[in-house]
Amino acid sequence: MSGTIQFAGGAVNCLVRDMTILGAALDVADSRDIPERFNLFFKADGTHIRCHVVWRQEERIGVAFD
Repeated sequence: MSGTIQFAGGAVNCLVRDMTILGAALDVADSRDIPERFNLFFKADGTHIRCHVVWRQEERIGVAFD
């Protein structure tokens, strides 16, 4: 599912994978560009969810929903 990571000073497109009620894995171009806390925007329905990063890999981050 297509999404956008939104934070003060910017936004990064992402692909939402492995989503559960508690969190998700997000594919991104570079995980170093993502702050620890942000809003995840779902393009399909306009939903915003507050998130925080729990793990990082080069092109994927794991987030928990706040």
